[in-house]
Amino acid sequence: MGEIKVGAASWTDRTLLESGWYPATADTPEQRLAWYARRFPIVEVDATYYAPPAERTARLWVARTPAHFTFNIKAFSLLTGHPTRVGALYKDLRPETEKRHLYPDDLPRQAYEEVWTRFLSALDPLVAAGRLGALLFQFPPWFTLRRDNKQYLLEVAARCRPLRPAVEFRHASWFAGDNQQETLDFLRGHDLPYVCVDMPQGHRSSVPPVLAATADLAMVRFHGHSDRWTSRDIHEKFGYRYRDRELRQWAPRLRELADSAAQTHVLLNNCYRDYAQRNGEYLQGLLGDA
Repeated sequence: MGEIKVGAASWTDRTLLESGWYPATADTPEQRLAWYARRFPIVEVDATYYAPPAERTARLWVARTPAHFTFNIKAFSLLTGHPTRVGALYKDLRPETEKRHLYPDDLPRQAYEEVWTRFLSALDPLVAAGRLGALLFQFPPWFTLRRDNKQYLLEVAARCRPLRPAVEFRHASWFAGDNQQETLDFLRGHDLPYVCVDMPQGHRSSVPPVLAATADLAMVRFHGHSDRWTSRDIHEKFGYRYRDRELRQWAPRLRELADSAAQTHVLLNNCYRDYAQRNGEYLQGLLGDA
């Protein structure tokens, strides 16, 4: 069985800070990250989806974590075709517009290319320190199984190389009928890690919990099963605490998945209060008993 790393998709959420998971002595960003890193070997950085990171921030992450620690970085929204706030763009690249949100086609080509360059180069300190795990490319519900979208996945892989992008879909067309095998074969053929998900079903963005490794890295993200999945309130959307029995049922499936990859990343994205951290600690214990 390959190595399994369990972690959470946040260490700075406001409700987490209020939950009491951190001790009173961990009252600065530096102390909180250090505390988190003593309990988990990996974290997913969600903030980079909303605004691209600064290289200085990446250097601080390296300084505040031990040598074995891994950061998975969520790709900036513009790079996955999500609507992006104008104010989230680098100031010198912001177009003059009355729009509140932009898409890639709203930028001059040179500006779009510069966003890619700056986003990736800001991660250099993580790369140099051996702390960068994967770049998470979570695509929107309108990113369906089409030839041009498959071509974009190859473009992402080429742009990121030698860094490792991992792909998460939010449209069921990738897994409908025979499409599931086509999708997995395509990702395997191009050595692209597929992100397995556990999430609410029956919504436009729902995909089934298909577990498969398509590269030497496998990844699973646990989004919970909130009955408020369509809420715009992120804490209502992800405010679900897994029961112990649910995680016990997942443990053998995760071990089986890990048999097919050199490394498996398991991220708890049910980030409300300390739900992700408590669930992660329990699941880590289960997998450590394997």
